[in-house]
Amino acid sequence: MGIDPGTNIMGYGILRVTSGAAAPKNGMLAAAKSGTRAEMVTMGIINLQKFSDAYLKLGHIFERVTGIIDSYLPDELAIEAPFFGKNVQSMLKLGRAQGVAIAAAIKHGVPIHEYAPMKIKMALTGNGNASKEQVAGMLQRLLGIPKEEMGRYLDATDALAAAYCHYLQMGRPETGDTHYSGWKDFVNKNKDRIKN
Repeated sequence: MGIDPGTNIMGYGILRVTSGAAAPKNGMLAAAKSGTRAEMVTMGIINLQKFSDAYLKLGHIFERVTGIIDSYLPDELAIEAPFFGKNVQSMLKLGRAQGVAIAAAIKHGVPIHEYAPMKIKMALTGNGNASKEQVAGMLQRLLGIPKEEMGRYLDATDALAAAYCHYLQMGRPETGDTHYSGWKDFVNKNKDRIKN
């Protein structure tokens, strides 16, 4: 399950990942290596615009996310991390909305994975600065979503993108706590794995 947090519109998307199917033909190596295939189950939005009270919005987020989890029983939740902006009040409100969605997942014992917006865009399009429209277009191609099912809110496709980003991460080998700053750092830390 993916969530794109928002204070007026919150997006959600559900992917089904099946194993043993033919690997995707889109060149996504991480998914191909794991021999799995992802397909969209649903995507949509939680419309919060009718609530004038901030706390009622948070309550509605909790109820709706809980309902979605109860309906689809996701194994994991991928949520977009808030981006850093100049407006502190907006950041605080967005952080609260994200926190309530996370709390709903915790209540159900669903593991949570957080991804920066740039990482999600990079995973799907190869460009960390891609537009929402570019991300939606790539998802449409990767998942074979009919145009009429794309919806008018890009928050839903952003949520599905978070889920798809997590799907791609699932196929990568575990690296423990080792992090790399680039290819040179990887080579230096893995000399035994590099062939000349």
